[in-house]
Amino acid sequence: MMSSVKVKCVVEESALIGEGPVWEESDQTLLFVDIAGQKIHRWSPATNHVQSLETGHMVSFAVPRSSGGYVAGVGRSIVAVDWLNQTTRSLAEVDKDKPNNRLNDGKVDPCGRLLAGTMAMEEKPAVVERKQGALFSLTSDLTVTKHFNQVDISNGLDWSLDQKTFFYIDSLSLTVDAFDYNIHSGHMTNRRVVYHMEEGEGLPDGMTVDADGRLWVACYNGGRVINIDPITGVRLRTVSLPVMKTTSCCFGGPNYTDLYVTSASLGLDQSERRHQPLAGATFRVTGLGVKGCPSNSFSG
Repeated sequence: MMSSVKVKCVVEESALIGEGPVWEESDQTLLFVDIAGQKIHRWSPATNHVQSLETGHMVSFAVPRSSGGYVAGVGRSIVAVDWLNQTTRSLAEVDKDKPNNRLNDGKVDPCGRLLAGTMAMEEKPAVVERKQGALFSLTSDLTVTKHFNQVDISNGLDWSLDQKTFFYIDSLSLTVDAFDYNIHSGHMTNRRVVYHMEEGEGLPDGMTVDADGRLWVACYNGGRVINIDPITGVRLRTVSLPVMKTTSCCFGGPNYTDLYVTSASLGLDQSERRHQPLAGATFRVTGLGVKGCPSNSFSG
C-alpha cells in the first residue's frame, strides 16, 4: 500500500539559493548552503534552531570531514571549515585560468574522495556562458584531478550502491548521465544518458540515491523532485513542492526515511514571490516508503 506522502516546510528562512543538503548522522542535523547568501547553515530538527557561518564568497557545497569540521566550495577554492571557530582556510584551488568561474555542487564518494564541478558565474539564474565548467576530484593528500571539461552547470552527483557507477548532472544538457566508475582510482569512463528530462520538468539540479539504488532528482524551475530508475531510465514517481526553484535533496532523519529538499528564491519576480511565499525554504517529505543512505565524509 502506498504511504501517505506529506510535504512540510521545516526551515522557513528564505535562502537566495538554498543548496547541497547533507544529513549529519552524528548530530542529527541538516547541513546546507545558501550559495548567493554566502552562508553555510546547520539546522537541528530537535531544537528547530539554525546555526550559520558566513563565507565571504559564494559557497556551493559543504560536506563533513572525517578529521572534523567540514570541507566547502567557496568561489573557486575548496576550503577547510572550522565550525567552532567560524574560520575557513584554503586547501586547493580549481580553474585558476578562469577567474569568472565558481564551484557548484560537490559530494564525497564511498572512498572519501571529494568530487566537485564548476560553472561560469551566472548572468541571471541558470543563464551562463556555456562549456566553461569542469569536474574535479580532491583526494586525501589534496591532489586535484580534472576529469573532463566542456561543462555548462556542473550539478547533482552520486554513486550506485555497488560503487561501480557514477551518476552526474550537467543541468543545461537536460539529462541525468552515468559513467563506469573505478572506486579505487576515481577513473570514470563510458558516459551515457540514463534519463532525459520531459517537458515541464525543468532543469535537473541536485540528486541523491536511495537504499534501493534509485535516483531522486530536484527539478529547478519544475517545482518537483522526480524518482528515477537508472537501470530502465523510467520515472517512477513525482513529488510536487509549493515552490518552483527546487534545487537539491538528501535523505535524513533517524532512519533516513525523510527526504529533505532545498529551494531558491533568487530570480523570482514580485508576482511569483506572492504565489510562492515559501520560495527559498527547506522542506521535509515524509511517507515515501523508501530510505536513503548515510553521507560520506572527506578523508583528507
